[in-house]
Amino acid sequence: MDFTLINQIFETMRIPAPPKLILIQAQTLSSAHFPPTPPDVDTLIINIDSPELAIQVKQVLLAVYPGEHVIKIVEVESRKWKEERLIDFGKQADFSAVSIYIPALGQGTSFESFAEIVAHLRAPEDGCPWDKEQTHQSLRKHLLEETYETLSAMDANDSESMREEFGDLLLQILLNAQIASEADQFSMTTVIKNIYDKIIRRHPHVFGDLKLEGVDGVLKNWEKLKEKERGAKKESKGLLDGVSVALPALTQAQEYQDRAARVGFDWQSIEGVLDKLKEEIEEIKNAESDFELASEIGDLFFVLVNFARWKHIDAESALRGTNLKFKKRFAYVEQGAKKQGRSLSDMKLEEMDALWNEAKKQ
Repeated sequence: MDFTLINQIFETMRIPAPPKLILIQAQTLSSAHFPPTPPDVDTLIINIDSPELAIQVKQVLLAVYPGEHVIKIVEVESRKWKEERLIDFGKQADFSAVSIYIPALGQGTSFESFAEIVAHLRAPEDGCPWDKEQTHQSLRKHLLEETYETLSAMDANDSESMREEFGDLLLQILLNAQIASEADQFSMTTVIKNIYDKIIRRHPHVFGDLKLEGVDGVLKNWEKLKEKERGAKKESKGLLDGVSVALPALTQAQEYQDRAARVGFDWQSIEGVLDKLKEEIEEIKNAESDFELASEIGDLFFVLVNFARWKHIDAESALRGTNLKFKKRFAYVEQGAKKQGRSLSDMKLEEMDALWNEAKKQ
């Protein structure tokens, strides 16, 4: 570590060096896609010696820091420095070799600081009584609830709600990891390491030399890799056994069909799917018992999901969208009746249809 250079940089800025500081070479940062440094710690990036390198460094930093974040740019040789918004860094025409000092974003902006407060919640002496009582089983319902709230925010394409719900979901993951760590089962570090290795292993076309053609090639290779992993573990599970039985039925059906299709078990063309749809509708018409009717309706749903898959539409999201649309339009009908001082049960179907058609025009 070049302590002389660090001292010169802080002497030039006429500020004391912070008690915690991350030092990183610009060339190392330029090859990244996400800053490898926690944003709640001051960071010093040295040896930025070209406009091109400056732009590369800036693009990586913008993945975490807002463009308005003020940084300090230091020219060590001339002992000059200035403040500038991160978004403006690298725009100057007369570029000189510089280092940049990035003040921390503030408390609570790193994954590590969040992990600390979750661990504090579970601390025996000064933790929260409620959090200390939780187990994997007691948190299950909260994880499920937060997952559905996150999906609702995504369905509404509400970025503000998504930001909040993703945080709530992350809290559930960290709480469960903390509970497991206390029981010497696993830690958040091993959770991250496991998924890190899995992503590397399953993306040889990104992190290795394998050449694949398009999304279909990627998915087929994905299934080959997972089959190889199952073999290495000597698991007796089949291709579809990895699909959670707790998934909503439409999502589960689409995942089953996706996995089967990746190994070639699929219609040759969408015409086969359409023919199957017609066949299932006829079987519904000819059903002779409630049991048979329920079975045929299930078959029709399954084929409809297959049709959605062929059209690259997520069946679960499509139905959730329609549910939301129905809810909004029906609420309009309810409000219309209320404005007339009537209840829905007193209205004729034709009157409700008129309000429904108004809602469709909104």
